Parts: sequence; C-alpha cells; structure tokens
Amino acid sequence: MATAEANPVWASRPRVGHIQFLNCLPLYWGLVRSGALLDLDLRKDTPDRLNDALLAGELDLGPISLVEYLRHAEDLLLLPDLAVGSDGPVLSVNLVSQRPLPDLGGRPVALGSTSRTSALLAAMLLEERHLVQPNYFTCPPDLSAMLQEADAAVLIGDPALRATIEPPPGVTVHDLGAAWRDWTGLPMVFAVWAVRRDFALAHPGTVKDVHEAFLRSRDEALSHVSAVAASAARWEPFDAATLARYFRALDFSLGPRQQAGLVEFAARAAGRVGSPAPSPEFFAC
Repeated sequence: MATAEANPVWASRPRVGHIQFLNCLPLYWGLVRSGALLDLDLRKDTPDRLNDALLAGELDLGPISLVEYLRHAEDLLLLPDLAVGSDGPVLSVNLVSQRPLPDLGGRPVALGSTSRTSALLAAMLLEERHLVQPNYFTCPPDLSAMLQEADAAVLIGDPALRATIEPPPGVTVHDLGAAWRDWTGLPMVFAVWAVRRDFALAHPGTVKDVHEAFLRSRDEALSHVSAVAASAARWEPFDAATLARYFRALDFSLGPRQQAGLVEFAARAAGRVGSPAPSPEFFAC
C-alpha cells in the first residue's frame, strides 16, 4: 500500500475505523495476513463512537452506520462494493420481545446505545408494519437489564448473536435483516464504508490503496470462511460452526441489489433522519 501523500494536515498513515464486533472480522482478517495493517492507523471502537469520530474528522475513512451516512452524505463518499448487511437473516441485529409485536403499542422498548440504523429500522417496522407506537428509550446494550425495564429491546453485534444462539426464556427473537427483506423484498445494508470528501480530494491514491486492501481482505476471508471461524473461535464464546454460519449470513458487498436496498431504506427513513434521501455518491477508484 502506498503511503499517504505529503500534507501536514494528515497523519502519515490513514486513520481507519474498525468496529469491535465479530461482523467485521472477515474484512480485517485478510489485512493481518497480508501485512496491510502496518500501513493503517487502525482505531477500534463501538459503531456509534466510530460514527462520531469519522464525522468529527478524527478518522479519515471507515465504517459508518447507514443512518449517519444518510444524515451527513454531503461530507462523505462511499467506498464501492463494501458494506455490512444481509439478504435475509443477519443473526446479529435483533428485536428481542417479551410480547407479540402488535402488543407493543404504548409499551417501553429499549434501544441499544451502540445502534442507530437498527434502532431506526425497528421503529419503522413497529410503526409502519405492525401499526404500533411504543415508548422508546436508549440505554446500554445489556439484554438482561434492558428487559427488566422494557418489553422489548433492540440489540446489535455480539450480544445480539448470543441472543440468537441462546434466546433467554420467555422471549421471541426477531431478526431485523429477515424482517426487512420480508417487508421490502430487498437486502438490508446496516453500515457502509465511507471516506471524508476532504481526505479523498487530498489523498486519492491512499484511499484507492486502502479500498483495494479491504476488497482483497474480504475476498480472502470469504474464500476461507472455515479457517476464519476456527481462528475466531479460539477467543470468542462461540464455536467454529456457529461463526462460520454467521459469517456466511453476512453480506459485505454493495452491488446493484444492495444499493437498491440502501435507496429504499433512505426513502422510507427520509422524514425520520431529518434530511431528504441522497443519491449515493462513490469515491472514483
């Protein structure tokens, strides 16, 4: 990978976000094997904090929730063919409910603080498909604590995967990726990879190199899913078979079908995110 162009505004290595959930492991696994990580200033954090860091200029590029991309599209360019989503069940984005969904009208629903796109998707599904208006509140993503205060909870990432594999007694786990496809017939894009427009303008070669490294990493991991899962199972509380099933359920692409899902979500969410649905703009590789 080429080093960043000389410019005192930017660090010598691009500052790149890394979501600390298993759903992004395949995108970074190949970077370790190729040595490309040495060329990146990788910043690990939760999705909500990475969103804020990219928008504040504390990161140059990386993953951002679809909702925050839609709110700030004027400052960002999408990296082509990179996303985190699903075309059906995603396994790690859930609405966990102690009541049937049509019975949640006026009831408390807890939204995990690390989730923005998933929280909005859950609200859209409850209000527009199930015709109920719950009382939402935001709290840390601890399912046991959430269900002590609420009748349902929105979870993402590793805690949601645990709920899918071993649901707590007395609850129903609703997979929001599956719910979106059942509703629209389209894939759901939960997060995209984006670069700040100012960084892309100043350092197009660096952005191109980072983008290509991520694509190679993704393709390498997806061609060795069993090996990725076996490696991750050594330090995660899931067995290799569960992780392999999970990685195969995820969709890391952003082709025409995924873009159609993104555009559909943007159109339905436009009134809720406070801005008109933008037309996706991509970094020109």
